[in-house]
Amino acid sequence: MPSRKFADGEVVRGRWPGSSLYYEVEVLSHDSNSQLYSVKYKDGTELELKESDIKPLTSFRQRKSGSTSSSPSRRRGSRSRSRSRSPGRPPKGSRPSVSASHQADIKEAKKEARKEMLEIKLTPLVLKPFGNSISRYNGEPEHIERNDVPHKNAQEKFPLSQESCYIPTQYSLHPRREEVKLKEIDSKEEKIVTKGSMSLRTFEVTATQQKDLEFGGVPGVFLITLGLPAFLFLLLLMCKQEEPSLLNFPPPLPALYDLWETRIFGAYLLWFFLQALLYLLPIGKVVEGTPLTDGRRLKYRLNGFYAFILTSALVGASFFWDVEFYYVYSHFLQCAFAATVFSVVLSVYLYARALKAPRDELSPASSGNAVYDFFIGRELNPRIGTFDLKYFCELRPGLIGWVVINLVMLLAEMKLQDRTVPSLAMILVNSFQLLYVVDALWNEEALLTTMDIIHDGFGFMLAFGDLVWVPFIYSFQAFYLVRHRNELSWPMASLIIALKLCGFVIFRCANSQKNAFRKNPTDPKLAHLKTIHTATGKSLLVSGWWGFVRHPNYLGDLIMALAWSLPCGFNHILPYFYVIYFTILLVHREARDEHHCRKKYGLAWEKYCQRVPYRIFPYIY
Repeated sequence: MPSRKFADGEVVRGRWPGSSLYYEVEVLSHDSNSQLYSVKYKDGTELELKESDIKPLTSFRQRKSGSTSSSPSRRRGSRSRSRSRSPGRPPKGSRPSVSASHQADIKEAKKEARKEMLEIKLTPLVLKPFGNSISRYNGEPEHIERNDVPHKNAQEKFPLSQESCYIPTQYSLHPRREEVKLKEIDSKEEKIVTKGSMSLRTFEVTATQQKDLEFGGVPGVFLITLGLPAFLFLLLLMCKQEEPSLLNFPPPLPALYDLWETRIFGAYLLWFFLQALLYLLPIGKVVEGTPLTDGRRLKYRLNGFYAFILTSALVGASFFWDVEFYYVYSHFLQCAFAATVFSVVLSVYLYARALKAPRDELSPASSGNAVYDFFIGRELNPRIGTFDLKYFCELRPGLIGWVVINLVMLLAEMKLQDRTVPSLAMILVNSFQLLYVVDALWNEEALLTTMDIIHDGFGFMLAFGDLVWVPFIYSFQAFYLVRHRNELSWPMASLIIALKLCGFVIFRCANSQKNAFRKNPTDPKLAHLKTIHTATGKSLLVSGWWGFVRHPNYLGDLIMALAWSLPCGFNHILPYFYVIYFTILLVHREARDEHHCRKKYGLAWEKYCQRVPYRIFPYIY
């Protein structure tokens, strides 16, 4: 039995019987005996078509609107043809003159002639609902999808503009009578067009869409770039105080030369290049990332978990070498300053090299403004050979460094508070965050579908965030507990552990379901999930964890963040800075996701929002 080419629910282009016109249709069913497809047109008409009368969306080239007054036979050439003279016309210098009013008359005559021949009245045969499918525009690359237009009424005429019909070059759109009429108009036009006047064909006008700049545009990213490092050091200085209070704000500020120590900067470089060496080890499987704009897929080696194991072995061995870990705590500000300097130098390098990068390797978020691109990142996947700088920094130096810093804080607490064992609060904080890091490294492949990898370039935002913010702010609860004792009861600890596990289950199950669906939407294990088709060929989940809220992984993340802060007690708001900041971060990220998905999926996203109205928290819009 021959295999079918088009699946039920797929939106394709079907030829209208007796013509060469192709319309957007949805495949309803397929008869294996007659090899006919039942399809439904946008006006509700249902017909049976042969497979040869159906074309995939990618086989058509989307024409731009704004050139309806030029003849279709002329539009088949290059896009610039509408700005130049016809191949059969004499040079500009031999054209006679014409008045503006005469030009308007000719244009109106051509318009009426075309309207007469392009209007076709479609009468529906059978009307059935579409179900959950969403009609869509196709024929364009995935990165320039358009939103669909509303369905028209059954008896309404369909003017065949270039947005709604696709014409293969081997067919002529015009009946003979109308073609003669147009030729007469064109010949009349050629006789009267003035020397030096422009052709009466409509220019192809492409609306230049200005990119939406995020984070408050250029002024916003400029302030963030300067403000984030300063804010980081203010938080660390306040946390080191015995009695942190707004009355003591700002804390005593160290001199700039007190923050710089060459030995610490060298130690940070050693840490960074050690992780780079572990990244290059030929262990772990190699996978492909999401398709780029040119269709290529970059390869990534997944060995983050192995790098963590090897690092843990080295840290364990350092105990036998009598390495003084307390030194890291006593010079914590200097360590943070060294990481900040390195992230700035790296950001400058990334921007400089991106100036020579080809256009197809730039980030979709880049704008062309130097300040904005320095922050958001200009190049999408900066690589030195096979070494992917962005992918490496996302999980390795900062994330693994976070665990090492937590261990340093545990040892510092025991030393400063004369403990033989760490406090229960410190054990919970270390255990919770260790589980989070191990989970991230074990499921390293999931990083390849995040916004950081597929959309944002690699600039100061990610460099500073990965190398400085993550290890020195995410370890804030452990840093706080070193000087601020909090004795936790076991009943309270049990409640916090239950909260953490609840958040982790939501976070992990939601991410696992999403990643499994992205890897293989036809997996039988996912057959029970309901979806909405989109114009990109992908589908949106509207059941399971992703039918609960739009971002169940964010909900689980926030619950875990709260569980990290609760062991610190309620004596001060400082240890809760992380959960406050993280809430703002995820709400902002959700807004960015919403904007990109609305632009990418169009009407399908509107329908998805109706099915799943809650964004991060259930029962809260």
